Amino acid sequence: MDSKEVILKAEKRTDTGKKVNVLRRSGLLPGVIYGRHLEALPIQMDFRQASKTISHLTSSSLVTIEIGKKKHTAIVRDRQKDVVIGHLLHVDFLAVSLTEKLRTNVNIELIGTSPAEATMDAVVVQSLNELEIECLPQDLPERIEVDISVLETTSDVIMVNSITLSDKITILTDPNEVIASVTHIVQEVEEEPEVDELEELLEEGAEPEVIEHGKKEEEEETK
Repeated sequence: MDSKEVILKAEKRTDTGKKVNVLRRSGLLPGVIYGRHLEALPIQMDFRQASKTISHLTSSSLVTIEIGKKKHTAIVRDRQKDVVIGHLLHVDFLAVSLTEKLRTNVNIELIGTSPAEATMDAVVVQSLNELEIECLPQDLPERIEVDISVLETTSDVIMVNSITLSDKITILTDPNEVIASVTHIVQEVEEEPEVDELEELLEEGAEPEVIEHGKKEEEEETK
């Protein structure tokens, strides 16, 4: 985890409900901070500053929320975004105590290259995107890196029980869950559409026999 302290300035928010739209139009981002020892407190932040800071935070990054003279160590619990533009609409922060362990999910990032992908027309499939862990807030990793270079054949898998973390961290996810595996790439063979014999003859420039026969009968009748 990066030792540099991330600070986000905020103010208490009095506008709630539909009134928060007015805040957004005035360049403020609404949010809330709550925790085991902190009653839910509505807050507002400068939209640009908060958006820039929060964009660099993972679900396990610690951030210091400054509200006046008070400071709260927290993690981002939830982000609501505009489905069209992608801008932040609301952020939930969970206040944590540096002396109490917490449970949270940390993202898994696959690193390295699988030999199977290069030699066997195969692809690595990630089945698990995060691990649930328990530790003190200051021991939270930003992400959990998993090296896929051990996946050499399609029979190889990486399971939770093969992950080694700091002895300060307890993994709560089922140890028998698969994180990553290898599967063959299925290549679909396109079947040529069946061509009707009559259409094939026309494409080749030949006149079907049945048509020629009909013409002869027509000529004989007119004589």
